[in-house]
Amino acid sequence: MTLVKWNNKTNNALLPGFNDVFESIFNDTFFNDRMVTRVPAVNISESNDHYHIELAAPGLKKQDFKISVDHDQLSISVEQQTEQNDRKFNKREYSYTSFVRSFTLPELADQDRIEAAYEDGVLKIDVAKKEEAKTVSRQIELK
Repeated sequence: MTLVKWNNKTNNALLPGFNDVFESIFNDTFFNDRMVTRVPAVNISESNDHYHIELAAPGLKKQDFKISVDHDQLSISVEQQTEQNDRKFNKREYSYTSFVRSFTLPELADQDRIEAAYEDGVLKIDVAKKEEAKTVSRQIELK
């Protein structure tokens, strides 16, 4: 079975290439190939006692990552050597051979208590909150 991209273009005889300009802007490959796939997607969430960062980076190994903290900047970087092979990609939506993502940590983050794990293509980083940042909840009685 051969995969062929279906192209339903109508050429304008008076302005050849006019549709091609808009297609290159709005076609998903324009944005995916040039912008989105250069850095992995990130989810950032917060619980009562931690900030959570999840970075989707399939195809990497945990030793490919370098995670550092400098002042209030958390940086995640990858520098991976690409192996030469004879595969020719028809479409490539993820290829993270090198990137850097940096995040400014909140003032209430405890930079001495950061843990990271990489499993199933997702890098998970947990940044503990300082004691004064932990939310205290209580039930309020109605009178």
